[in-house]
Amino acid sequence: MTPYTEGLDNYKKKIAAITPQEMVINMGPQHPSTHGVLRLELITDGEVVREVIPHLGYLHRCFDKHAESMNYGKTIPFTDRLDYLSSMNNSHAFVMGVERMLKIENKLPKRVEYIRVLVCELNRIASHLIAIGTYGIDIGAFTPFMWCFRDREHIMNMLEWASGSRMLYNYIWVGGLFYDLPVGFESRCQEFVDYFKPKLVELDDLLSNNQIFISRTANIGALPADVAINYGCSGPMLRASGIKWDLRRVDGYSVYPELDFEIPIGKGEMGKLGDCWDRYKVRVDEVKESIKIIEQCLQRLQLDFKRTPDFDPRGLVPKKVNLKAQEYYIRAENPKGELGFHFVTQEKTDVPRRVKARGPSFNNLSVLSELGKGQLIADLIAILGSIDIVLGEVDR
Repeated sequence: MTPYTEGLDNYKKKIAAITPQEMVINMGPQHPSTHGVLRLELITDGEVVREVIPHLGYLHRCFDKHAESMNYGKTIPFTDRLDYLSSMNNSHAFVMGVERMLKIENKLPKRVEYIRVLVCELNRIASHLIAIGTYGIDIGAFTPFMWCFRDREHIMNMLEWASGSRMLYNYIWVGGLFYDLPVGFESRCQEFVDYFKPKLVELDDLLSNNQIFISRTANIGALPADVAINYGCSGPMLRASGIKWDLRRVDGYSVYPELDFEIPIGKGEMGKLGDCWDRYKVRVDEVKESIKIIEQCLQRLQLDFKRTPDFDPRGLVPKKVNLKAQEYYIRAENPKGELGFHFVTQEKTDVPRRVKARGPSFNNLSVLSELGKGQLIADLIAILGSIDIVLGEVDR
């Protein structure tokens, strides 16, 4: 029996075991609280959820198949479309895998590495602002949603200035970058940081200590650490359960070992460890740490690794990626968790035999069935919003 048929049998058994007082409700796939085309089939007893059965596949993007039909460089724009809210982070993970197979990872100029980390952390803030803002509006708080989108717009403008695109950048290439940062980018980025710091304090005060927000998120959907590990959760989902696991520290890729930043974890300040409030707070604290990383990158780019006439951001970009037949797995810390790519290469061609993407949203979403049992329907919305999924990464 395959996992699919086994899952189908379990689904049929759950539906067949419904009692007269229970009811099946479909939430989605077009529902304002499902954060995309996700269908949740709920078995409810009044307002209490007995079972949550997610149904996927409404937004299948065929990423794996695309990657098998084109070379590595041409695949990068498709990595942008996995978690389209953190495209820089997606392409960073992908190109690091190819560079390690080419054995050019340690040959990249430091300026390239610091620019990569800079734009990735800007994208991490933009992604978390979406998570925090939409989570506020899920609970019923409209103002944080507007504030988050207002401040995210500054980041979108800067990334558009650097790459030419607002969301799907194709900026980080195998062996380098599409282009160096525009003249004046560093100073404008520092202006944004100076502007954003007090705005983040305002946002934190508005939600974190709001009694209505606390009552809707504290002690709701608590995720124990062992359950998070068993379901393969990562990112803020895992760290909110008290586990200090961040691949920027664990694997120490790019120039992250040279940077000073903390790894926020859940502490159960307002309720249980690993509840919805903890998952929200970890993201807020991660934004603060990303600001610290950005400031350090700007300092290094302006003092140690300045713009020079002979700097070529495409200096190591290969005309053709020739690899021996091998298998390689690369992972990186995306805003939502561990994004991994499993490469199966083939000789005498620059087209891979197989590229399997491991998206964090898929694994994080899988724990919803566990967290939703025994909760109220309204609390299920709070739990789903705290997971922070993007369906492009679930339906790869």
